[in-house]
Amino acid sequence: MTHALLLTALLVLATQITRAAPFLLLPKDRPLPPVLDYLGRVLPSAVMALLVVYCFKDVAFAAPPHGAPELICVAAVAALHCWRRSTLLSVAGGTILYMVLVQTVFA
Repeated sequence: MTHALLLTALLVLATQITRAAPFLLLPKDRPLPPVLDYLGRVLPSAVMALLVVYCFKDVAFAAPPHGAPELICVAAVAALHCWRRSTLLSVAGGTILYMVLVQTVFA
């Protein structure tokens, strides 16, 4: 029990430090270093591309259902995001739709 409490306390401390570090290390009155500005522009798109590749890595397009649930959900996520511009809605909607499709329609 002591081990679990100590581990939890350390995890909480590490999380708080990583969340506070940018505010402590990068004051508001100075501009961001160029490398951080570049990463802030490039990383969101790179992360999304990685997630798409990861989602499709095990899809067998040659075998039924030929990736249909995945392609339908990618279209749904894109449509939801274009419609509402809400990342939470897009991800949650796509996840729920995928689970419904693979457990009922394409089961």
